[in-house]
Amino acid sequence: MKDISRLFAIVVIAVMFILTVRMMILAGRSEEAINFDEEITGLLPEDSMDGGMDAAAGTKTGYNSLRRWGIVRGGPNRQPTPDPGTPELLSRYNSLYVGDIQEKIIYLTFDEGYENGYTGKILDVLYENQVNAIFFITGPYLEKEEELVRRMVEEGHAVGNHTISHKSLPTLSDEEIERETTGLDRRFYEKFGKNMVFLRPPKGEYSERTLQITSELGYVNVFWSFAYDDWNTKNQRGWEYAFKKVTGNLHNGAILLLHAVSSDNAEALDAIIKEARRQGYEFGDVFDLEDLARRGNP
Repeated sequence: MKDISRLFAIVVIAVMFILTVRMMILAGRSEEAINFDEEITGLLPEDSMDGGMDAAAGTKTGYNSLRRWGIVRGGPNRQPTPDPGTPELLSRYNSLYVGDIQEKIIYLTFDEGYENGYTGKILDVLYENQVNAIFFITGPYLEKEEELVRRMVEEGHAVGNHTISHKSLPTLSDEEIERETTGLDRRFYEKFGKNMVFLRPPKGEYSERTLQITSELGYVNVFWSFAYDDWNTKNQRGWEYAFKKVTGNLHNGAILLLHAVSSDNAEALDAIIKEARRQGYEFGDVFDLEDLARRGNP
């Protein structure tokens, strides 16, 4: 009888070991399947951005049509120009790309698809300057970088939803969109006892359908009024480039999209914050963006 019990225990341990290894392999494959080579679809090279366009915007306007968030930069202290009709569309679904344009307040947001060794420094700079930000994370990031995410939460930042797998939402079914968003939200809640409020559609790709679905799920879609090709880790041009690019395009209510994989951004962030304040801007509490987005849409 003891031999049978011992054999049973060995079999159970072996099965559990095999299942654990299998889950680790699948998790690794899932992470590898996420492609961040083109983080913002249609982003134009900086050296050919004659018109100041940040991203190639979609031209179709159907309910299910894939749109690509695009703006034309206005330059220092001037509002960028989004595609006609998009501000009204975003407002209809509790979404936004800019804060209060009457106030010299700007907001910092970072996209975190994967960790490249710079988030700790970014968090240090934000802490020292008493600025909070939204960090948009993916499923693999939450699982691999739990301690960094915990630090974000404990230091007063918002952790936003960048979906589990970073798939283009308009290409998914209604059920898949819900799984990609609420699935990550559930994992986050299990770890930190909080729900995610802010959502950034992967690659800046969206449709009216995805805005409606995610809004009904309770999320505020947060786009941006400034971005540049900082996500390209093979084309880092030094902290001074990042500093000039960001501080040369500040405007009232700006929502800045920066990628935490960029060494340039990490090195320039402290100088960016100080220069923005020198220009008379202040950094707003990112949690205020929820009330701003829902204003008039209870």
